[in-house]
Amino acid sequence: MKKWIVGCLMALGLVSNSLAAGSTFPMDKAPNLTNDMAALQNGAKLFVNYCLSCHSASFFRYNRLTEIGLTERQIRDNLMFFSDRVGDPMKANINPAQAKAWFGAQPPDLTLVARSRAAIGGHSGPDYLYTLLRTYFRDDSKLTGWDNLAFPNIGMPNPLWELQGERRPILETVTSHGQEVQVLRGWEQVKPGTLSPAEYDRAVAELVAFMEWMAEPNRNDRVRLGVWVLIFLGVFTVVAWRLNAAYWKDVK
Repeated sequence: MKKWIVGCLMALGLVSNSLAAGSTFPMDKAPNLTNDMAALQNGAKLFVNYCLSCHSASFFRYNRLTEIGLTERQIRDNLMFFSDRVGDPMKANINPAQAKAWFGAQPPDLTLVARSRAAIGGHSGPDYLYTLLRTYFRDDSKLTGWDNLAFPNIGMPNPLWELQGERRPILETVTSHGQEVQVLRGWEQVKPGTLSPAEYDRAVAELVAFMEWMAEPNRNDRVRLGVWVLIFLGVFTVVAWRLNAAYWKDVK
């Protein structure tokens, strides 16, 4: 279940300070699946399998996964390491001292990455993550053997390459505002993955939805409550207006 090698390599670049530089690559809109319990459950499984080996989510506890419809037994049997308890934070399996020795720094925590990205780069966090995980391509000139259109020269190889396979971007050079730029026209599948392109896009959408939900589990409840508050205020305004009119109608 644990993707040790790929997971550890993720320490090289997902949410480093270099994100502040941003990207001019157009971001794809991430599907909004934060109300889809099945999608969030599968996203949690993908997060544990492909991210948690090296990246912690230390501000989030396993037992909060019951809020997306999982029982504590399902969490223990399918989403936890043997030494963890249901009430524990989601900590990475890697030893912090070893991580610092191997990579020069500890892998960044991913609990709030779906929210912090919007503040750092000006993009929607979910849109950025959704685009990032779908624009990897093989580049043997890079140290890791991978590059990314949304984050050129990224230091992290594709963590989901087994699912996606290997692709090559089809780029076309066009002139824009007097300058030649390369525009993405499509992808060429070099080596198939275990998922079809459509299945892979759905898997990424579910992973990103889970990371978005994990960053703010109470967001949907807060939005629903806000809608009811606005409705109440609207009704109360009408009632107050009519009451005021009735109170002063006989005053000349």
